Amino acid sequence: MGYRRGKSLSNDMEKQSHERETAVGTVGMVVSPHSVATDIGEKILREGGNAVDAAAAIQFALNVVEPMMTGIGGSGFLMVYDNKKKDVKIYDGHTRAPKGVHPEMFLDDSGEVIDFRKRSTHGSAVGIPGILKAFDTALEEHGSKPLADLIQPAIEAAESGVEVNWVLEEALQNFHYRLGEEAKAFYFPEGKTLKEGDRLVKDHLAQTFRILQKEGISSFYEGEIAEAIIKSLKEEGGFMTLEDLKNYRLTIDEAIWGEYKGYKIASSAPPSAGGVTVIQILKILEKFDLSQYDPKSWEKYYLITEAMRLAFADKVAYSGDPEFSDLPIEGLLHDDYIAERVKFINFKRRNDAIDFGNPWKYQEGEPKQIIRQPDDLEKSETTHFTVVDQWGNIAACTSTVEHPFGSGIMVKGYGFLLNNELTDFDANPGGINEPKPDKRPVSCKSPTILFKDDQPVLTLGSPGGPTIIGSVFQTIVNVIDHNMNLKEAIEEPRIFATTGPLIEWEPGISMESKGEMESMGYEFGDKPSRIGNVQAIQIDREKGRLFGAADSSREGKAAGITEEQIKS
Repeated sequence: MGYRRGKSLSNDMEKQSHERETAVGTVGMVVSPHSVATDIGEKILREGGNAVDAAAAIQFALNVVEPMMTGIGGSGFLMVYDNKKKDVKIYDGHTRAPKGVHPEMFLDDSGEVIDFRKRSTHGSAVGIPGILKAFDTALEEHGSKPLADLIQPAIEAAESGVEVNWVLEEALQNFHYRLGEEAKAFYFPEGKTLKEGDRLVKDHLAQTFRILQKEGISSFYEGEIAEAIIKSLKEEGGFMTLEDLKNYRLTIDEAIWGEYKGYKIASSAPPSAGGVTVIQILKILEKFDLSQYDPKSWEKYYLITEAMRLAFADKVAYSGDPEFSDLPIEGLLHDDYIAERVKFINFKRRNDAIDFGNPWKYQEGEPKQIIRQPDDLEKSETTHFTVVDQWGNIAACTSTVEHPFGSGIMVKGYGFLLNNELTDFDANPGGINEPKPDKRPVSCKSPTILFKDDQPVLTLGSPGGPTIIGSVFQTIVNVIDHNMNLKEAIEEPRIFATTGPLIEWEPGISMESKGEMESMGYEFGDKPSRIGNVQAIQIDREKGRLFGAADSSREGKAAGITEEQIKS
């Protein structure tokens, strides 16, 4: 039995998985974490649709097959590369806070922070969903097919039923406590958990999709669906109103740009801290020659761990919504500031002095007080998918309901779950990321595109809350510094650290290097865990091919398109 990042598999099953998870195409590629969603995206490309069309269809499909990760009750960042304009834009469909929020909303009557499980499964945790608005706006600007046609495949999947896979079964077993009454009744029929291989029909969700087909996305924010959302939330102690939904504002953002060893990198912009942190880590690592070290060496583990700890110390201190606070992005990525941070890396032991620095020295702006936060958050889950079309356009989307099954609140009679993204605000008020009306909480989503000679060569992203950042930059390092092919780069076991001594790790890392790191003052989790779920596409212009790879930690699929497969 060979160990995969997701499961232990026989050799035959491992071969089948590898074949499903990798693909070669010449004029199109779709990669997503579920075969049903990939097949739907592939169908749209074959019928002449473009990358944004296919991505929209995938998003609706994932609501059917990955309800614990994403859905129309959640949010996301959609990155679009327009090959004709040579332009990258981010459709920021991140959640916004309802008017009723306030900085002390996560404190009890004694001023103590409410337990995370309690505050994250309450109606007050739900932010105004933005993913539908993001796709609606992107389709207006880039889409070539009617919205109704892009929703239809997901309706058919919901009505005919989809097979429960091990990923959903595992999520139900591990996170059943997050589900409210409506969701529990649906996912635990007659009190019994759904098992791998069971067929799951979603009639209510299909009906909701039919409303969106007929009336458009506006019905989610103003019509029948909006009214159902508010009714369900009021029963769960929420304070979102119809006015909040109607007034949701989307932004179309410029990417955050950086460079790494001759490649230009475009990644997500605030309120996501993902892009800035990915680029800051890579700028720190660029000062070292990682290629001289074995991918599993302690030297490599040491360097990437210290780079993560330095960048995450800054991320915690300086990330927020740019509509509400000045952010020191220019300072964080300034070469002189990076040089300051690199001095903390000594190859001798874990640096006990690592904390946030002062990037404000390198740009103008008004720093805000930094408030320490409780370390009680549970690991969030999300999803990522990416598409390249026959015209060279790229869509890369990281979308979420935040923690597994979001708030656990299912909109009665409509079959979709609502997010719990307001828990991404600081629980202790007073800092840059405290809750305020219309504000967006800090995220780590990092849809990313790499360019060489101003041409896109790689698009990638991952779910996993803060670990998104670790998964994305380590995959980039594996491709550029260790010269791995894309599938190898994704499957190489990852490690992850924030500011403290604790390191999360995946099976397959070097035990010898782990021991060396422990002797240097690092602590490793008692058991390995899965870190992220990278979906990526590599663009080889010399050979005229696209290579897609899905991470084995879920049942992902890559599908390539050739010219002969596209309908004229």
